[in-house]
Amino acid sequence: MRYARLCVGGRAVWGRVGERDVQLLSGSPLEGPTAPDVIGTVPRAGAHWLPPVVPPVFYAVGMNYPRHIAHAKAATPERPEVGYRANNALTGHLSPIVKPAEVTGRFEAEPELVAVIGRTLRRAGHAEAREAIFGWTIGNDVSARTWQHQDRTFWRSKNSDTFKPMGPWIETDVDALARTTTLRINGVERARFPTGDMVFDPYDHIVEITKHLTMHPGDVLWMGAESTCHLEPGDTVDVEIDGIGVLSNPVLLEGNHS
Repeated sequence: MRYARLCVGGRAVWGRVGERDVQLLSGSPLEGPTAPDVIGTVPRAGAHWLPPVVPPVFYAVGMNYPRHIAHAKAATPERPEVGYRANNALTGHLSPIVKPAEVTGRFEAEPELVAVIGRTLRRAGHAEAREAIFGWTIGNDVSARTWQHQDRTFWRSKNSDTFKPMGPWIETDVDALARTTTLRINGVERARFPTGDMVFDPYDHIVEITKHLTMHPGDVLWMGAESTCHLEPGDTVDVEIDGIGVLSNPVLLEGNHS
């Protein structure tokens, strides 16, 4: 099943995504034991896609693929650890990534698998962690590298508005770790890697997180990337994970968008 959030009539509405249409739902499939009712239908073509969930907590993993670690000349993590990102950075499928006018140097995309949590968890074991994942979506971790190296934290380099496209939907029926992640710029493939080729998988991270923190329905866990790719205004960046979908976003320079 594929679930999305759309802007319909100026408000956010959950939907169940079909081949041609999206069934609009009375509420979130993440809330409560009862499935929401169908309240209408809209064509899938031309839909205004929102981030498929607005997370209570936005967790993000770094340096989780061996090739990325080697390229960065970094140490391989000895245990699962996470950071945090800001919800203001989220944007949806087909919405623009806006490069701030002040950004110089490398402006990069990183294609990531995203786990969406479906139940409350504390001190979870691996089996419980697997069962707690509601579904999977796709993220693009956009970074302004000059800011990343100038600042003490990632507050603007990774958390500026529009720097975290996510979507287009949540896929609930896929073996996400057996898929392939592909990054394309203007239709040209720039990176391809096995999605599951991680140092620590999502379940390892959930077990470690919930030793100390309670996870809640709607929390998201971005799993890192093997490769990065430079972006320029005018580009269109596509992140595909087969079996989940394609997240596509144009890149615009600040001041050159409506």
